[in-house]
Amino acid sequence: MTVAAPSGAQPIGSLGIVQGLCTLDDGVGWFSGLTPTCRQGVLREVAGYAMQAHITAADGRAGVARSGVKPTANPSVMICMDPPRYGFAGLPSAEHIKAFRVLVSVFAVADTRRRGCVGAT
Repeated sequence: MTVAAPSGAQPIGSLGIVQGLCTLDDGVGWFSGLTPTCRQGVLREVAGYAMQAHITAADGRAGVARSGVKPTANPSVMICMDPPRYGFAGLPSAEHIKAFRVLVSVFAVADTRRRGCVGAT
């Protein structure tokens, strides 16, 4: 999900982070300003993107390291399972920001890996 930032600034949101248009911290600031219901919707959407990117356990570990979230936190454990678990929207609201950081970071790793494989034989 990408939302236009005020004053003509770069778009903010999960896709903006993956595309390098804003930082993870900017995205977290945007995400933390959403209502809990909107956060759940964003988590569902980003989890869908991650599923489409066919994340691997290695992507999960690399994304968790990039996210700044402890590897033992619920979202980190969920994404590093084989196969990954995607029920992030069902986590308690206190876990939503950690889940967002992990999901976006893992999606960015998987997306970069997939783009590097485009056209490879």
